[in-house]
Amino acid sequence: MRAARWYKAKDIRVEDVAEPSPAAGQVKIKVKWAGICGSDLHEYVAGPIFVPVSAPHPVSHDIAPIVMGHEFSGEVAEVGAGVTRVKPGDRVVVEPILACGTCDACLHGKYNLCDSLGFHGLSGGGGGFACHTVVGERWVHKMPEGLSFEQGALVEPAAVALHAVRISSLRAGGTAAVFGAGPIGLLLVEALKVAGASVIHVVEPSEQRRAKAKALGATYVIDPTKENPVEAIRAVSEGGVNAAFEVTGVPAVLQQCISATRYEGETMIVSIWEKEAGFQPNTVVLKEKTLKGTIAYRDIFPAVMDLMVQGHFSAEQLVTKRIELDDIVPEGFETLVAEKSQIKILVRAPD
Repeated sequence: MRAARWYKAKDIRVEDVAEPSPAAGQVKIKVKWAGICGSDLHEYVAGPIFVPVSAPHPVSHDIAPIVMGHEFSGEVAEVGAGVTRVKPGDRVVVEPILACGTCDACLHGKYNLCDSLGFHGLSGGGGGFACHTVVGERWVHKMPEGLSFEQGALVEPAAVALHAVRISSLRAGGTAAVFGAGPIGLLLVEALKVAGASVIHVVEPSEQRRAKAKALGATYVIDPTKENPVEAIRAVSEGGVNAAFEVTGVPAVLQQCISATRYEGETMIVSIWEKEAGFQPNTVVLKEKTLKGTIAYRDIFPAVMDLMVQGHFSAEQLVTKRIELDDIVPEGFETLVAEKSQIKILVRAPD
């Protein structure tokens, strides 16, 4: 079967690999659509980050080259012995977590904080940039009626956004700022609306992405190349917002997020970083502010799909390009590097 495999930064190859078969407790999925994630782009431009290269991943036991793709939907093609929750023909999405199940976080149900955390499609075990993939039954979720496969490919990134808002201190009526209007930033705008944010600022240099943020419900949009975003936010928010969400991975933006919050404000760090970032601790200390990180999600896919059925996190609003698997490098990764107007690119799996 055809699959896109990561060998090293700037080296992803679409090639023929063996088609997987499900073992006991596993589900084989015929992939329909898969999204290119910001994490995928980080791996392409500057990886490895999650891709195991010096030793096999402790959960997947794989080492590069690995099949990529962790935002995907598909149809159950075959099930292994003992699988009871799904059957061939079911329309599904996959929660692509690799967790050990035995560390303290896993034993307390916080599997996204696993000591050996990895992702199916980033850390081995197969992936969604392929015709078929195999995952454990636990990680497979049936899609509700009326949800398209394209919409299903957005469940994973929407889960990142919804989880970030859920674990933040923001409450209904609170104010927020989102720094970065890529796919996760735009999904955060929608998640913040669902959570009852009264005002949402979005800071983004791309004109097209600012326009999309406004269409999705942002109250104010700010071009940081033309005005100081901290000053702009503080000028209309009584000294800053209750919560700021950092979704760029750009070191200088972290301090801007902190400075854009009011006293006792919170900065949520959502992005994955390629390099270190610094900030002035006094800007936190003197106003008793909080910094908090968030990774992935847990126990949230059903809620995301319920919201999608209600019209939230619409693929029609977020998908800007659809491509074939064989074109994933020039039309997918290279396009995302060159064109900041792109938001979400979906990849169609071969039949």
